[in-house]
Amino acid sequence: MSEKSLALYGGSPVRSRLLPYGRQLLGNEEIAAVVAVLRSDWLTTGPKVSEFEADFAATVGANYAVAVSSGTAALHLMIAALRFTAGDEVIVPALTFVASANCVAYQHATPVFADVDPDTLLIDPKSVERLITPRTRAILAVDYTGAPCNYFILRELAEHYHLALLADSCHALGAYYHGRAIGSVADLTAFSLHPVKHITAGEGGVITTDNAELAQRLRILRSHGITTDYREREQRGVWEYQMVELGFNYRITDIQCALALAQLRRLPDFLQRRRAIARNYRLAFADFPELTPLAEPVNTNHAYHLYVIRLNLSRLTVGRNTIFRALRAEGIGVNVHYAPVHLHPYYQRIYHTHSGQCPIAESAASEILSLPIFPGMTDSDIADVIRAVQKVISVYTVSH
Repeated sequence: MSEKSLALYGGSPVRSRLLPYGRQLLGNEEIAAVVAVLRSDWLTTGPKVSEFEADFAATVGANYAVAVSSGTAALHLMIAALRFTAGDEVIVPALTFVASANCVAYQHATPVFADVDPDTLLIDPKSVERLITPRTRAILAVDYTGAPCNYFILRELAEHYHLALLADSCHALGAYYHGRAIGSVADLTAFSLHPVKHITAGEGGVITTDNAELAQRLRILRSHGITTDYREREQRGVWEYQMVELGFNYRITDIQCALALAQLRRLPDFLQRRRAIARNYRLAFADFPELTPLAEPVNTNHAYHLYVIRLNLSRLTVGRNTIFRALRAEGIGVNVHYAPVHLHPYYQRIYHTHSGQCPIAESAASEILSLPIFPGMTDSDIADVIRAVQKVISVYTVSH
């Protein structure tokens, strides 16, 4: 097979229509739930919010869940609720979406970037410990791709150095670590309800915790720092309220929570399908030395928000970006998750981060590709992804 066979150079593509790397799966239940709210008296700050929070908390084994307007809002409120400020440091992994670090910067604290494990690309506890200083206030672990971090060691570090242990689990709803659901392992855990995530509210986020005081502070902060919301005042027949914190408008609507509730009931099926797709990929690519799937951490149940492969560039005649373009031309919507945060211009300018700071993350970032994985994928879609990857890799392998 030659380059001329590739769609990138005029050959016939595997698919005529692009298969995205992720998308929502909605049915009649979701539509009916949203319509019922539209016909109700409450479009926002109503009963569906607290109903969703209770069901979500039960799903992840936490005492409290606080729903907000986005995953980024969830991350920000975790930092705000702990009252971190200028001079405080929070350790975050270099290989994550920018929101993981931005939430620290929003509070004028300093994100400090840890390197990642070479096999899983999860935050490396050894790198974390090397970065702890008297100014460190928290470790913010990221369950990258839906694989739980090594919370056993991270908790030991947090307790030894008197730090908060936070989790960005926006990829990991439904994952388990040593038999415990993600959402019940860290002091505070953030989830996302974006359309490509495990369940969606259109946009939205959730913070879980077992700490009643923090849960109450989160609820106050999501609504301008005011102690009561409109529904509470309406039920009591009063108008008075007090602003006790400088908060935000991070409220989520009943429309969104009705959608998310219907989605939450389908989570077990969604997870089962994601894991089945991942098994198909792992089997299909087992004999391809040109690429390597990320290792699965032991004693965990992976949630597979993403399926990331690493290209073994020494066995390929081209770099990752050419493979990316070739697969997109074949109709496979591969993506890259992510460029290391510390190499973005903003962080280099404001925090004086630089190349070489996190070498494992930086090396991996030039080799990774995310393959499509979402519950609505058919067996035919899976076969198309496998066929396209095999087609492109076979053209560019060194032995060709």
